[in-house]
Amino acid sequence: MEAGGLPLELWRMILGYLHLPDLGRCSLVCRAWHDLILSLDRTRWRQLCLDCIECRHPNWPNQPDVEPESWREAFKQHYLASKTWTKNAAILETSVCFSLFRRRRTRRTLSVGPGHEFHSLGSALAMASLFDRILLFPGMHEEQGEVILKVPVEIVGHGKLGEVALLASIDQQCSTMHLCNLVFMPAWFSPFMFKTTSGHVQFDNCNFENGHIQVHGPGTCQMKFCSFKNTHVFLHNVPLCVLENCEFVGSENNSVTVEGHPSSEKNWAYAYLLGLIKSSPSVLPTEDSDSLMSLDLESRDQAWSPRTCGIVIEGSQSPTSPASSSPKAGSQEAEVGSDGERVARTPDSSDGGLSPSGEDEDEDQLTYRLSYQVQGPRPVLGGSFLGPPLPGASIQLPSCLVLNSLQQELQKDREAMALASSVQGCLIRKCLFRDGKGGVFVCSYGRAKMEGNVFRNLTYAVRCIHNSKIIMLRNHIHHCRASGIFLRLEGGGLIAGNNIYHNAEAGVDIRKKSNPLILCNQIHHGLRSGIVVLGNGKGIIRNNQIFSNKEAGIYILYHGNPVVSQNHIFRGHAAGIAVNENGRGLITENVIRENQWGGVDIRRGGVPVLRSNLICFGYSDGVVVGDEGKGLIEGNTIYANKGCGVWMMSSSLPHVTSNHVSYNGLYGVAVFSQKDGSGEFPGGHGAQESFSEDGDAILWETELEKDEDPLRRPVTVALVESNSVNHNGASGLYVQSSEALHVITNVIHANGDRGITVAQSSQLTRVANNSISCNRQSGVKVEAQCKVELRGNGIYDNRGHGIITKGDSTVVIENDIIGNRGSGLQLLPMSDTKCKAAPRLWCRRTSSSRARPTRPSFSRSQTTENASCKTTSSWSSRKSLTRGAWRTHLHGLTLKTLSEDPLLLMVGRR
Repeated sequence: MEAGGLPLELWRMILGYLHLPDLGRCSLVCRAWHDLILSLDRTRWRQLCLDCIECRHPNWPNQPDVEPESWREAFKQHYLASKTWTKNAAILETSVCFSLFRRRRTRRTLSVGPGHEFHSLGSALAMASLFDRILLFPGMHEEQGEVILKVPVEIVGHGKLGEVALLASIDQQCSTMHLCNLVFMPAWFSPFMFKTTSGHVQFDNCNFENGHIQVHGPGTCQMKFCSFKNTHVFLHNVPLCVLENCEFVGSENNSVTVEGHPSSEKNWAYAYLLGLIKSSPSVLPTEDSDSLMSLDLESRDQAWSPRTCGIVIEGSQSPTSPASSSPKAGSQEAEVGSDGERVARTPDSSDGGLSPSGEDEDEDQLTYRLSYQVQGPRPVLGGSFLGPPLPGASIQLPSCLVLNSLQQELQKDREAMALASSVQGCLIRKCLFRDGKGGVFVCSYGRAKMEGNVFRNLTYAVRCIHNSKIIMLRNHIHHCRASGIFLRLEGGGLIAGNNIYHNAEAGVDIRKKSNPLILCNQIHHGLRSGIVVLGNGKGIIRNNQIFSNKEAGIYILYHGNPVVSQNHIFRGHAAGIAVNENGRGLITENVIRENQWGGVDIRRGGVPVLRSNLICFGYSDGVVVGDEGKGLIEGNTIYANKGCGVWMMSSSLPHVTSNHVSYNGLYGVAVFSQKDGSGEFPGGHGAQESFSEDGDAILWETELEKDEDPLRRPVTVALVESNSVNHNGASGLYVQSSEALHVITNVIHANGDRGITVAQSSQLTRVANNSISCNRQSGVKVEAQCKVELRGNGIYDNRGHGIITKGDSTVVIENDIIGNRGSGLQLLPMSDTKCKAAPRLWCRRTSSSRARPTRPSFSRSQTTENASCKTTSSWSSRKSLTRGAWRTHLHGLTLKTLSEDPLLLMVGRR
């Protein structure tokens, strides 16, 4: 554009000399001139903004090097805010008599200082009229008595900030007041530099040192671009107070205290402040500003899909069942394991699965059907993790597991959106709190909203107690010497989109019935836990990233009962989630990965509900249920942890049901009794370090509610039910315990050792209605002096024997033992085993002969004696309907070894 023949660049240079009123008039000429004025944003508008003594850099004090999106918009917002204190001038003027004949009164300027009209502030105030301007010239202005303001005035320091100091105690008793460009210090007789009980006060570009400021409702306050050094701001029952772009340094107590419920009585400034807040740019997030909340995950190669065997369970289909494959001729080798156990090796079988048919039976695909129904595991979070982990490959989570942005979560949750949009009590925005004891203290039904602030190097950042509510959006809280955010005594509110890190205690500490909503935060690199919930604390903890903390990512104890859902908890130096000391909680749909200790650690009376979580790639166990741990562990995917999938210790009574436990380095499920063990468990397990942050538990128990959850049914025996336990490095289930255990309707498949190993069981271990297949050694092994009941299990295609037992009290009832490489049932020396109610034993024939096996030569009733053992049995045999094998039914068979030599029972022996 060329206006009047001049180039656009020349017009911009000319207009750069105009003052604010002239720029406004020029923008009204036409559309072209309006656009031309707007194009001066980085030149003239920037100069006007920075030259204003009332306004510092728009991003001071947190980001003074970052330019605002628009200098004109920043200047506009500050200009409008600086005029708020005069908005009731028309109301005051209409109350004057004979207003019809009154001419417009001009504001006077009263000068105070050596060589000027007034020598002291008090004398100038005595002569001031409504909305006059009192100009303080450089120097120290000290008032010997309390200054009482009875008329609205403006007090402004002349010159640079710091050149005008005011030592006074000011009591405002008028409707409004404005103070600008001053350094406040307390008078010798009072620590209060300023206080008001009903009016509105506005501070712009002021410094406060070593004193107190008090505002009591229905009074209101607005502070912008101010510095507070060892200064305490008291806000009592304020309906609305705004602190923007302020710096709080070196406080000996709390920098800001918000106390009392906001007053229902509101002064004239309330509506103006509320409108100003809503019109100003907010720090509420947009879609583009939430990039920090998404995980930086590298791509991963396509997961390898394991082969499955042809085992079909009536009524359900296991998602981890391997597809059948036939080994090539000459690929099978036999080796002898411990205790004479025969183990077959198949080099070309990478998943430990075996084919149910021989090499010459490729034209017929055998399918074994169990005579009972097994309740398969439910679909769980992370169900796509079915293949083996690839060494060195990065983690790629499915799209359904990627965290939502804060804006998405607020749109889904109307209550959270209403909280984020509400303004009540005190608004603290874009402020810096540093190098002091406390940041913001909200108590006694107080209300405070904090947006875009920085809290650093404090003892604590925010404390919320006594039925108070806080709203915290997009704050940075780090390097606190205690907890970052502390809620106690029914405190609550919304804590969303904050970055909380490097704090000496918990990032967020929730106690004594506090119930906040914690949403979309990053809580990381804490010297202790990320979030602590204790003392009947509650809360909703959702969609957060909690990582790299030295203790548990989330720690629940002393009847804490939060709802923990859809979080990513990873790379912690201890457990991902720890539930101790009668802690509770609903823990659902979280991704818990790469933690140094257990993904979830439950001890000492902890009773959580752990449902539909993905617990993977941990450097220890997936789930640890320690001493006296309880709770419901249901529908979780426990995958590729270097230790065990689930580790249960003495006196624990969990209900472990419908979980996928696969590709873990050691046992799928391990049950150990620390009382009876040697103190050192396989894999270096032992009692973990106490997470307690609050001293003796007895002090807490006296303050806790003893309410019990009626929805939790009591469990008197540890129960492992309806789980899929497959492809783990050692046994699928390992039991070394002196306590009762029930193992019911599980699928235990293709594990690196035996399916089930019972090494110690002085109380009854009941193993019923399980499918135990394709394990690298035997299906079930029972050591000496163990009490075990095996009832209704399907034991198929294991590479060793079906069942090995030398227990002195083993009962085998109604099991299907079919297609195992070794014996169906092997009895070792000194075993006492009872077989009842027709178990079916079926062993594979050899690949070297196609002839049918010889029918057993036992008569209907026969007694066999030799030098090493004595067996009394009643036999009834028939030929199997399936080609190439015999199926034998045993009725009321009792076998007992009498010497060191084992009695090996094989039907259809190779």
